[in-house]
Amino acid sequence: MKNETPSWLPLDNAAKIYPPAMTKRWNALFRVSATLKEPIDPDLLYAAQLRTLRRFPTFSMRLRKGIFWYYLDKIDGAPEIQQDFQNPCAKMNFSKNRGFAFRVRYYNCRIALEVFHVLTDGTGGMSFLKTLVAEYLSLKHHVTIPREGDLLDCSKDPLPEEMEDGYLRYAGSSPIPEPACTAYHLNGTPNRDFLSITTGIISAADIAGRAKALGITVTEFLTAVLVLAVTDWKKAKNSRFQKSRPVKITVPVNLRKMFPSRTVRNFANYANVGIDTRLGEYSFEEVAMIVHHQLKLETSPKRLAAKIASNVGIEKNAFMRLVPLFIKNPVMHIAYRLEGDRKSSSCLSNLGLIKLPGVMEEYIERFDFMLGSLLENPVACAMVGYGDKLYINFSRTILEPFLERAFFTRLVKMGVHVKVESNHQ
Repeated sequence: MKNETPSWLPLDNAAKIYPPAMTKRWNALFRVSATLKEPIDPDLLYAAQLRTLRRFPTFSMRLRKGIFWYYLDKIDGAPEIQQDFQNPCAKMNFSKNRGFAFRVRYYNCRIALEVFHVLTDGTGGMSFLKTLVAEYLSLKHHVTIPREGDLLDCSKDPLPEEMEDGYLRYAGSSPIPEPACTAYHLNGTPNRDFLSITTGIISAADIAGRAKALGITVTEFLTAVLVLAVTDWKKAKNSRFQKSRPVKITVPVNLRKMFPSRTVRNFANYANVGIDTRLGEYSFEEVAMIVHHQLKLETSPKRLAAKIASNVGIEKNAFMRLVPLFIKNPVMHIAYRLEGDRKSSSCLSNLGLIKLPGVMEEYIERFDFMLGSLLENPVACAMVGYGDKLYINFSRTILEPFLERAFFTRLVKMGVHVKVESNHQ
């Protein structure tokens, strides 16, 4: 196969903030996983990884420091397949991972992919995982799996558009900076050395029906539940210092749905939605409508293009381009600490319903999606649907499980059946 992989790539616009934001104990990771109906063969999984990397050359790169910016530099081979363990998304040590910014893990029947956000977003990560699993099943069972959509064909060359920086392509001409607004923040007993995961499994059809009855999406429905769960926390804590701060949830938006792009790199933006609790009590229906209309406003193509233009404008600024990296780094780190997580109380990221060719479905039990720890916010929520199940994963770096308990309790009180799992010590 002819594979004209570039020898290096500049970081995409979204990725540029993550290297300066790194600390000794943290880098921005997320995790997607597939649970099969049979134990994993690690040797075949490594072979499948090699085949998958030929179609995803942007994963075969390591992070390097340049004079003015970080960049990605091509490397050969593949990271070792690792056994999974109880603490997901622990900080990635690139030097111990052969320089790669992702790792593939396995445990019993599960294949997990953990990715540093410089490479891609959740959509790109799921595309890699689905393709990896397809290659693994092809090797293990000698089945022919049709390739379509984001399930890529590893016998074909990678396409140039799969490696593009979609932000540069679709940036609007009229930038609009985000207004500064510090949201209410959750506080608890720190537990940074262990990422606690609580998973709620619910019927996808049930929650879709409830959302449809209100004229909203599943993401909007569950975001409204999370807004009220944070409000429950705020009432319980009764912090005088944060009393005036609004409850805001960050909702990542897959820009591929608004702008035609086949990129497997980062191509997402964010909307912060929520309520001002100083205005009084809110019913669920009120919050659902507020979230619905705020998301409609924030995710209109023109507004998204303008938000992209604001971020790209910083990157293209002549002063920023000429400032050496050793000066940029601390400035960007401080900017991320001040702006990154402070505009939201938590995050809800939904990858949607996973669709697979029928020949794959008979081998796969479930999918999961979870966010690693955030730098400031101690609790995050991520979800993905497969079959008739929606898998909702809360990840937290504090001891108190208040938020996920309030979230699932609200669902149960609505009549939604919830099965709960956890990795708690």
